[in-house]
Amino acid sequence: MTSFYDEIEIEDMEFNEDEQMYTYPCPCGDKFVIYLDDLKDGEDVARCPSCSLLIRVIYDPDEFADEDEASTFQVEGTAIIV
Repeated sequence: MTSFYDEIEIEDMEFNEDEQMYTYPCPCGDKFVIYLDDLKDGEDVARCPSCSLLIRVIYDPDEFADEDEASTFQVEGTAIIV
């Protein structure tokens, strides 16, 4: 079982547009980091690169659903993947 330092709402984190990542201050002086792609994959753990602390990120996975996911439609007996 993983032990978390804290649970943080995604709205309380800072988004870095260039790096496509969310950050939150860590008590060690560095920042917890979680990447946008990780959130899209359902990951909810942000890690500090300078120490062993972890936080759980509270967010709605539906808001980060990948728009590029393929959808299958049935048209006159033929499956079409978009």
